[in-house]
Parts: sequence; C-alpha cells; structure tokens
Amino acid sequence: MRVHRYLLSALIAVCASSAFANTEVKFALDWRFEGPAAPYLVALDKGYYKDEGLNVTIDAGASSVEPINRVATATYHIGFADINSLIKYRDNPQNPPVKAVMMVYDTPAFSIVTLKDKGITKPKDLEGKILGAPAPDGAYAQWPIFVAANDIDASKVRIENIGFPVREPMLAQGRVDAITGFWFSSFMNLKANGVEDEDIVVMLLGDYGVDLYGNAIMVNPDFMKTNPEAVKGFVRATIKGIQDTIKDPDSAIDHLMKRNAIANRDVELQRLKLALERNFVNDAVRKNGLGDVDMQRLEKSIDQIGLTFNYTNKPKADDIFTAEFLPAREQRLVD
Repeated sequence: MRVHRYLLSALIAVCASSAFANTEVKFALDWRFEGPAAPYLVALDKGYYKDEGLNVTIDAGASSVEPINRVATATYHIGFADINSLIKYRDNPQNPPVKAVMMVYDTPAFSIVTLKDKGITKPKDLEGKILGAPAPDGAYAQWPIFVAANDIDASKVRIENIGFPVREPMLAQGRVDAITGFWFSSFMNLKANGVEDEDIVVMLLGDYGVDLYGNAIMVNPDFMKTNPEAVKGFVRATIKGIQDTIKDPDSAIDHLMKRNAIANRDVELQRLKLALERNFVNDAVRKNGLGDVDMQRLEKSIDQIGLTFNYTNKPKADDIFTAEFLPAREQRLVD
C-alpha cells in the first residue's frame, strides 16, 4: 500500500513538473533585435528559461508602447515596454490591469539628440529650432515634462512629426535641428549615417528634471494569476541573462547576431554597452539589485506624468508595479 502511495505521489509530481515544463511563454520586445535585446537571447540560448520549465519565444516590436496592447489582449503573455505609457494606459479602468513585475531600464533612455553645429547645448537652446519627433515615440511623450522642468517656451519650438526610419537621417541631413528618441539607438543610427561621435550631442531627459523610470517587464493579468511560478521563473531567468550580459557583453552580442545576420556586430555591441552603462545599471541598481523600484519614486513619477496627461482615474504605484515575483536581493546583484 505504501509503495502504491509512493508511486502515485511520484506520478503526480512528475505530471506537475511536466505540465510546468511545457508552459508556453510568448514574449514581446519593444523594438528590433538590436544590442539591448541581447540579455533575453542569452537567457534563451543558455537554457535559463528552459531550466525554469518555460518554452519561451521572443518576437521583435515596433515601439515601446506596442507591447502593452499585445500583453493586454493576451496576444503575448509577457512584454517589455515603457512603464510611463503603462501608467497612462491604466488610467482607463476599462483596460485590463496589466502590471509590471521587473524594472529593466532604471534610468530611462529618453533623450533629445542633436549635432554640435546646431548650437544646442542646453534645453532652452531648443527655442527657435525644429524638433523631429515620431508621434508614438516614448521619449516624445515626455516632452511636456521636459518643457515644464526647463522653462522652455514650447510655442517657439516647431515640432515635426517624422517616422522612426527617417528620424536620424533627417537630423544628419540638417532637415531638423534635434530629435527625440532612445539615446543609444539614435546615437548609433547617427553614426551609421556618417556622423562622428564627437559631433553628437545627447541630452538625457533624466538629467534635466524628467524623473521617470524606463522600460519594464509586464505581464498579462490572467497569465499572472494562473501561472505565478512561470512569471517568477521568467524573471529569475531574465535576471541571469542580464547579469551574464553585464559580465561579458562581447559574448552576449553573439546571441543577438544569430537572429539578425545583417546587423553590424560592432555597432550592436557598442549600442548594448551604452545601454548597459546608462540604463540597465545605475547607483540604485548597484545598491538594490536588478528589477526592483522605489515605490515613492514611482509615485512621484505618476504625479509628474500628470504634466503630460489629464488623469481621469489616476493609478497608484501599487497598480503599476509589484515586486512579488522578484527573487531575493542577493540573487539580483550586479558586479
């Protein structure tokens, strides 16, 4: 009888393990397979997701906003998107309660990028200039905050709505005076358009009063509820991928090149290193580890977003982020 019970318990355990091992996870990136996407591919190729019982597929995206809708509609289980856009999304109580479970860009990549010969060295210098900004750009969404924080007369800045593919070429050609964008992408894209490093001027919005977080890992609410262990496993594996990438970006970029054979390895490696140095890792991350947020800072950022957006059902920090799926701090530390 004991043997039968033991066998039955073992069978149940095996079945449970097998079921978990087959958990499908569709993960949506914010952008193309470029340097900053390498950590997820490292985690995939090294089997970190598989070790957590997950069968993960990773797809490219078209903006830092798009994954929110993909996750909300359950087209994807998990996505990588701008947390500030999520805050605005959650203002509508009719929208599914998508929530972030892991911060990735503790310092947002939002920036104004210009060229040295434009004479723009500080925010006020944008007055009288043409700013090229794609309408769905996450950086452009913070323009009103940037304007208010730096006493810019916005009526003196001409906004040109331009597409993502022509943004950096138009700046390089002198058709606009500055652009909004994720700084590491715009920097490298300008280089690809023949602009020298020393001629590129970057103003990170975070250095000029825009105190926001950046992109985070977000989860479909139904998937979060029914598969909490899968969410924890995804977060653990992703943290390992980021830690490995920080230790050895040169090797990490090889995982990216397997998915984007036409990319320039040196360009994508530099793009990755720029993102690691300024966005993935900062003093807060060195102290507290990857993934967590300061809820007071997040609450203040929600208030600051009120400069760009008229709330009707203003969310709280707890509506936007939960740390319940993060591993212990010692497992999240970076060297």
